[in-house]
Amino acid sequence: MAVSTKGARSVGVGSIETFRGPVSPDRLGVTLIHEHVFVRNPELEVNDPDGEWEPNGLIEAAVHGLTKLYELGVRTVVDLTVPGLGRDVRLVARVAERVPINLIAATGWYTPNVLPRYFHFHGPGRVIDVADPLAGLFIRDIREGIGDGKVRAGMLKVVTDEEGVTPDVARVMSAAAYAHHETGAPITTHSHPLSRNGLEQQAFLGKLGVAAERIIIGHSGDSEDLDYLRALMDNGSTIGMDRFGMEHVLPDERRVRTLLALLELGYADRMVLSHDAAFYSHITPPSWRVASAPHWRMDTISKRILPMLVDAGVSPGSISQMMVSNPRRLLEGAA
Repeated sequence: MAVSTKGARSVGVGSIETFRGPVSPDRLGVTLIHEHVFVRNPELEVNDPDGEWEPNGLIEAAVHGLTKLYELGVRTVVDLTVPGLGRDVRLVARVAERVPINLIAATGWYTPNVLPRYFHFHGPGRVIDVADPLAGLFIRDIREGIGDGKVRAGMLKVVTDEEGVTPDVARVMSAAAYAHHETGAPITTHSHPLSRNGLEQQAFLGKLGVAAERIIIGHSGDSEDLDYLRALMDNGSTIGMDRFGMEHVLPDERRVRTLLALLELGYADRMVLSHDAAFYSHITPPSWRVASAPHWRMDTISKRILPMLVDAGVSPGSISQMMVSNPRRLLEGAA
């Protein structure tokens, strides 16, 4: 898979890329590794506008929310909004420049089934016979920067859901695997735990040479199947217990119960905690979240979940492992 890297800038040894530039790994601190700032649908915004999408007001809400997170001790947030979810780094950069927290961008493509028609016509052996544009996009985002090049991505994101590994999903995952080998960036996934498809993700990426240790199986906290979760971690991957507050899917008390059981079994070194929350989502707009999922916020772990863990006897060392050491280990691999 030939991809041009013309114009790639050098990367500082040991640095982690953020919206404001590289930082040393010891500045990452407490990290929420699976969040979103704004999840959008630009085509719908043009043709069927959402009255809740008001950029200036939502920028202020994000600045306020991230500043409050910093005051709660969070130092880094990974924004996993990739193409397919309305990624707009210029807009998020307006937030990043005003907050003390480190924001990290991601690349990849969000689709559980089919890619836009463009990709059906562009690629090796297709009508427009060129190198795979997906792999090129992912590598440029990491090495050169997204769009105008001012913000480099620090993670790769892929998706499989109920539909499984469709031909287009396989293409995205293959491109991500290639970009991983070229750049060292870790791969995080959107998985469908009810079908146990994190195992399928591991197997697919493993055949492409991606070490399980460089993969985060996202949304694993939606499952209470300890055998499944242990299998993912025993294979080498880190699992994302990353939907705290999403109680319309699974109540937090049950998520915590699963987390405690896995900690008791000695898996603190293979779990990361987060919310998969957003300050705005076109899919689940703010008014719906306030009414139907009031704890689905980026401060829920700090305010609700950590006190539950402390009350249950979880040590500060285990909490630090999941929220500081494990994210740092994964993000450092791309440095």
